[in-house]
Amino acid sequence: MGKEARYVVRLTEEERATLESLVGNRRAAADKRLRARMLLKADVGVCGPGWTDAKIAEAFEVGESTIHRLRQQFEDGLEAALVRKPKSRHRLPKLDGEKEARLVALACSDPPAGRGRWTLQLLADKLVQLQVVDTISDETIRLRLKKNEIKPWLRRQWVIPPEQHADFFCAMEDVLEVYHRPFDPQRPVVCFDEASKQLIKETRVPIPAAPGRPKTTDYEYERNGTANLFMMFEPLAGQRHVKVTERRTALDYAQVIRELVDVHYATAEKIVLVQDNLNTHKPASLYEAFAPAEARRILDKLEIHYTPKHGSWLNMAEIELGILSRQCLDRRLEDRPTLTSEVAAWEIDRNDLQCKVHWQFTTADARTKLWRLYPVIEPVNN
Repeated sequence: MGKEARYVVRLTEEERATLESLVGNRRAAADKRLRARMLLKADVGVCGPGWTDAKIAEAFEVGESTIHRLRQQFEDGLEAALVRKPKSRHRLPKLDGEKEARLVALACSDPPAGRGRWTLQLLADKLVQLQVVDTISDETIRLRLKKNEIKPWLRRQWVIPPEQHADFFCAMEDVLEVYHRPFDPQRPVVCFDEASKQLIKETRVPIPAAPGRPKTTDYEYERNGTANLFMMFEPLAGQRHVKVTERRTALDYAQVIRELVDVHYATAEKIVLVQDNLNTHKPASLYEAFAPAEARRILDKLEIHYTPKHGSWLNMAEIELGILSRQCLDRRLEDRPTLTSEVAAWEIDRNDLQCKVHWQFTTADARTKLWRLYPVIEPVNN
């Protein structure tokens, strides 16, 4: 028995009139008009041609299964055949509160030995192993984790300050106070940081991009040393200067600081310098590089503020280095001249746009959000 014999379309005169009117109605939905035309061809009544599924499918360029479903839907009435049923939304699988809590706790725990992270399959297998459920699908796990906003496959790095560490909060509040000073061109706030970049040469000429084909580079590459980038960023003015050097020694640091004072901010009365506590980021580095009088002259132009240990996130130059890495450095650059040229082009573009950082975190926010980490002052009994 063919599919046509199983689900027969036999239209009444009224139904044919309705369908013919619908086909001629240009304002009707295209899908609805197409279904009407196919039903008219499938009609085995007196006025219908009674086409087979194959013939209708060929004429309207659809699959035979589409015609079969249309005949099947006609069993529930003309309207049921004309209107496409909306796809049913996936219902959230049933998982009672206790079982869901077990899943959440498991997803927030360390993965099993030999695994770097939880996967949906691992979580499903573990729930079965712990006899929380008899069986459970990966999709059930995914939907429940999505509901609870848990992503156990992700990792985020964040430096947590030690509890009740007065040095940390003293340095943090000092930097936050600097960040909320009003803009003063005579006393610019400049954030200073550095990063390294590995230089990589291509071993074969890349194939350029073309329609339908991305740029293709060979998997093999050649290491060509490293370079260092010193970032000097003035967030309130939206200006930055990047110095590319071969190394990051104390002498390199001292030379860049002198350039900061004598070239980039020669007319400023005082430069408010915010920097990390790296071993080379210290006034003594200037005395290693220059004569005492020259080192003192440079230091007299600086007001230095250090971010706390475990608090490099307070340095806005680190934010700008992250942007530089994503926009410019995330590719193979073969040598230092190429790196210098590319970074200079990026610097000019960013400075022309005056891209700034609007720092929102205040001392009041720190005392509210990090209050558990502040030192506890015990009352003194007289």
